[in-house]
Amino acid sequence: MANSLNGGEGKVYKRSDGRWCAQVTIAGKRVTVYGRTQHECREWAKRAASTEHREAVATGSNMTVAEYLVHWLRLAEMRLRPTTAHQYARLIEGHILPTLGDLPLGALRAEHIQALVSAKVDSGTGPATVILSLGVLRCALGQAHKWGMIDRNPAVGVVKPRQRRREMRTLSAEQARRLVSVAEGTRYAVLLQLAMTTGMRQGEILALRWSDIDFESGCLMVQRQLKRVSGRGLIFSEPKTRAGRRKVVLGPGMLGALKRQRELVEVMPRRPRRRWHENDLVFPSSAGTPQEPRNVLAAFKTLLGQAGLPDIRFHDLRHTAASLMLQQGIHPKVVQERLGHSTISITLDIYSHVLPSLQDEAAEKLDSLLAAGVPRAG
Repeated sequence: MANSLNGGEGKVYKRSDGRWCAQVTIAGKRVTVYGRTQHECREWAKRAASTEHREAVATGSNMTVAEYLVHWLRLAEMRLRPTTAHQYARLIEGHILPTLGDLPLGALRAEHIQALVSAKVDSGTGPATVILSLGVLRCALGQAHKWGMIDRNPAVGVVKPRQRRREMRTLSAEQARRLVSVAEGTRYAVLLQLAMTTGMRQGEILALRWSDIDFESGCLMVQRQLKRVSGRGLIFSEPKTRAGRRKVVLGPGMLGALKRQRELVEVMPRRPRRRWHENDLVFPSSAGTPQEPRNVLAAFKTLLGQAGLPDIRFHDLRHTAASLMLQQGIHPKVVQERLGHSTISITLDIYSHVLPSLQDEAAEKLDSLLAAGVPRAG
């Protein structure tokens, strides 16, 4: 059932798929957004129906790009995760406004944006940052077009810089065992074992709570991640996508390791001269607070050196888990679900380098299977 806002300027309702929806009429056009909660949608709709917003739409192209982007972000951030809103603000302030901010919104053209992209690449800004900045600008200008503030979205059609995929370096099964062996007896042994058996991201592991683990059914739920936000420090946030919130089944060995980890954590609050902050974390700091990711990374690098292994990123443990699963013949759909990818095509695209060897193995098995039923000559 729809809930009308004050003055009948919009409505908020829950869809059949469980999502909340807000609709507001602005400048004769119906604007629809989706949110996670009723409160989130109502707050957005109130802001969208406010006098301030209506005046912004009415002035339209007379606003500068800077004025519009600031206004757009204030409205958009109500529906964004804090980390995403912070990222958008950083990209706008650091990469878009210095060049385009003083231009009238109605005078902004595709050539202005293309020149910005070229200048950023020439100055050494990474392609990923340029692409993200362009994506934010395209989204913001798309909304301006929907509101009737501009005739078309000038960011559509702007050529993105070519982005080279970062080199993926994975550990073999023997190397993974060596790393766990060297880490044995340290506070990072179970953490690394979990990373290489589940493919969980570092932030997901550091945000894992005991309430997320069901030892009876042998699985855990990924429900949050630990992230650093400028000015706020380390915070917990929701996974980026719906697929990121997922169930991961654990093997007997991993469950046993987690039970040992629980025994270690249970005695930590009783250590003398320690002030403990209970957060129910599986891998807490010595004070019970979330571990500093940089400290975990430093310890990981030290363990790699002690094991005589290549200097890889912590994120490469996620790639290691995926590669090992595929090499063991685990179906890519299962790998996709364990990693939390939105679609199987993402998994296949990222780990296509593993597939040729699997095809060779498949060809040999089919040869053997068919040859078994063929009578020998003579």
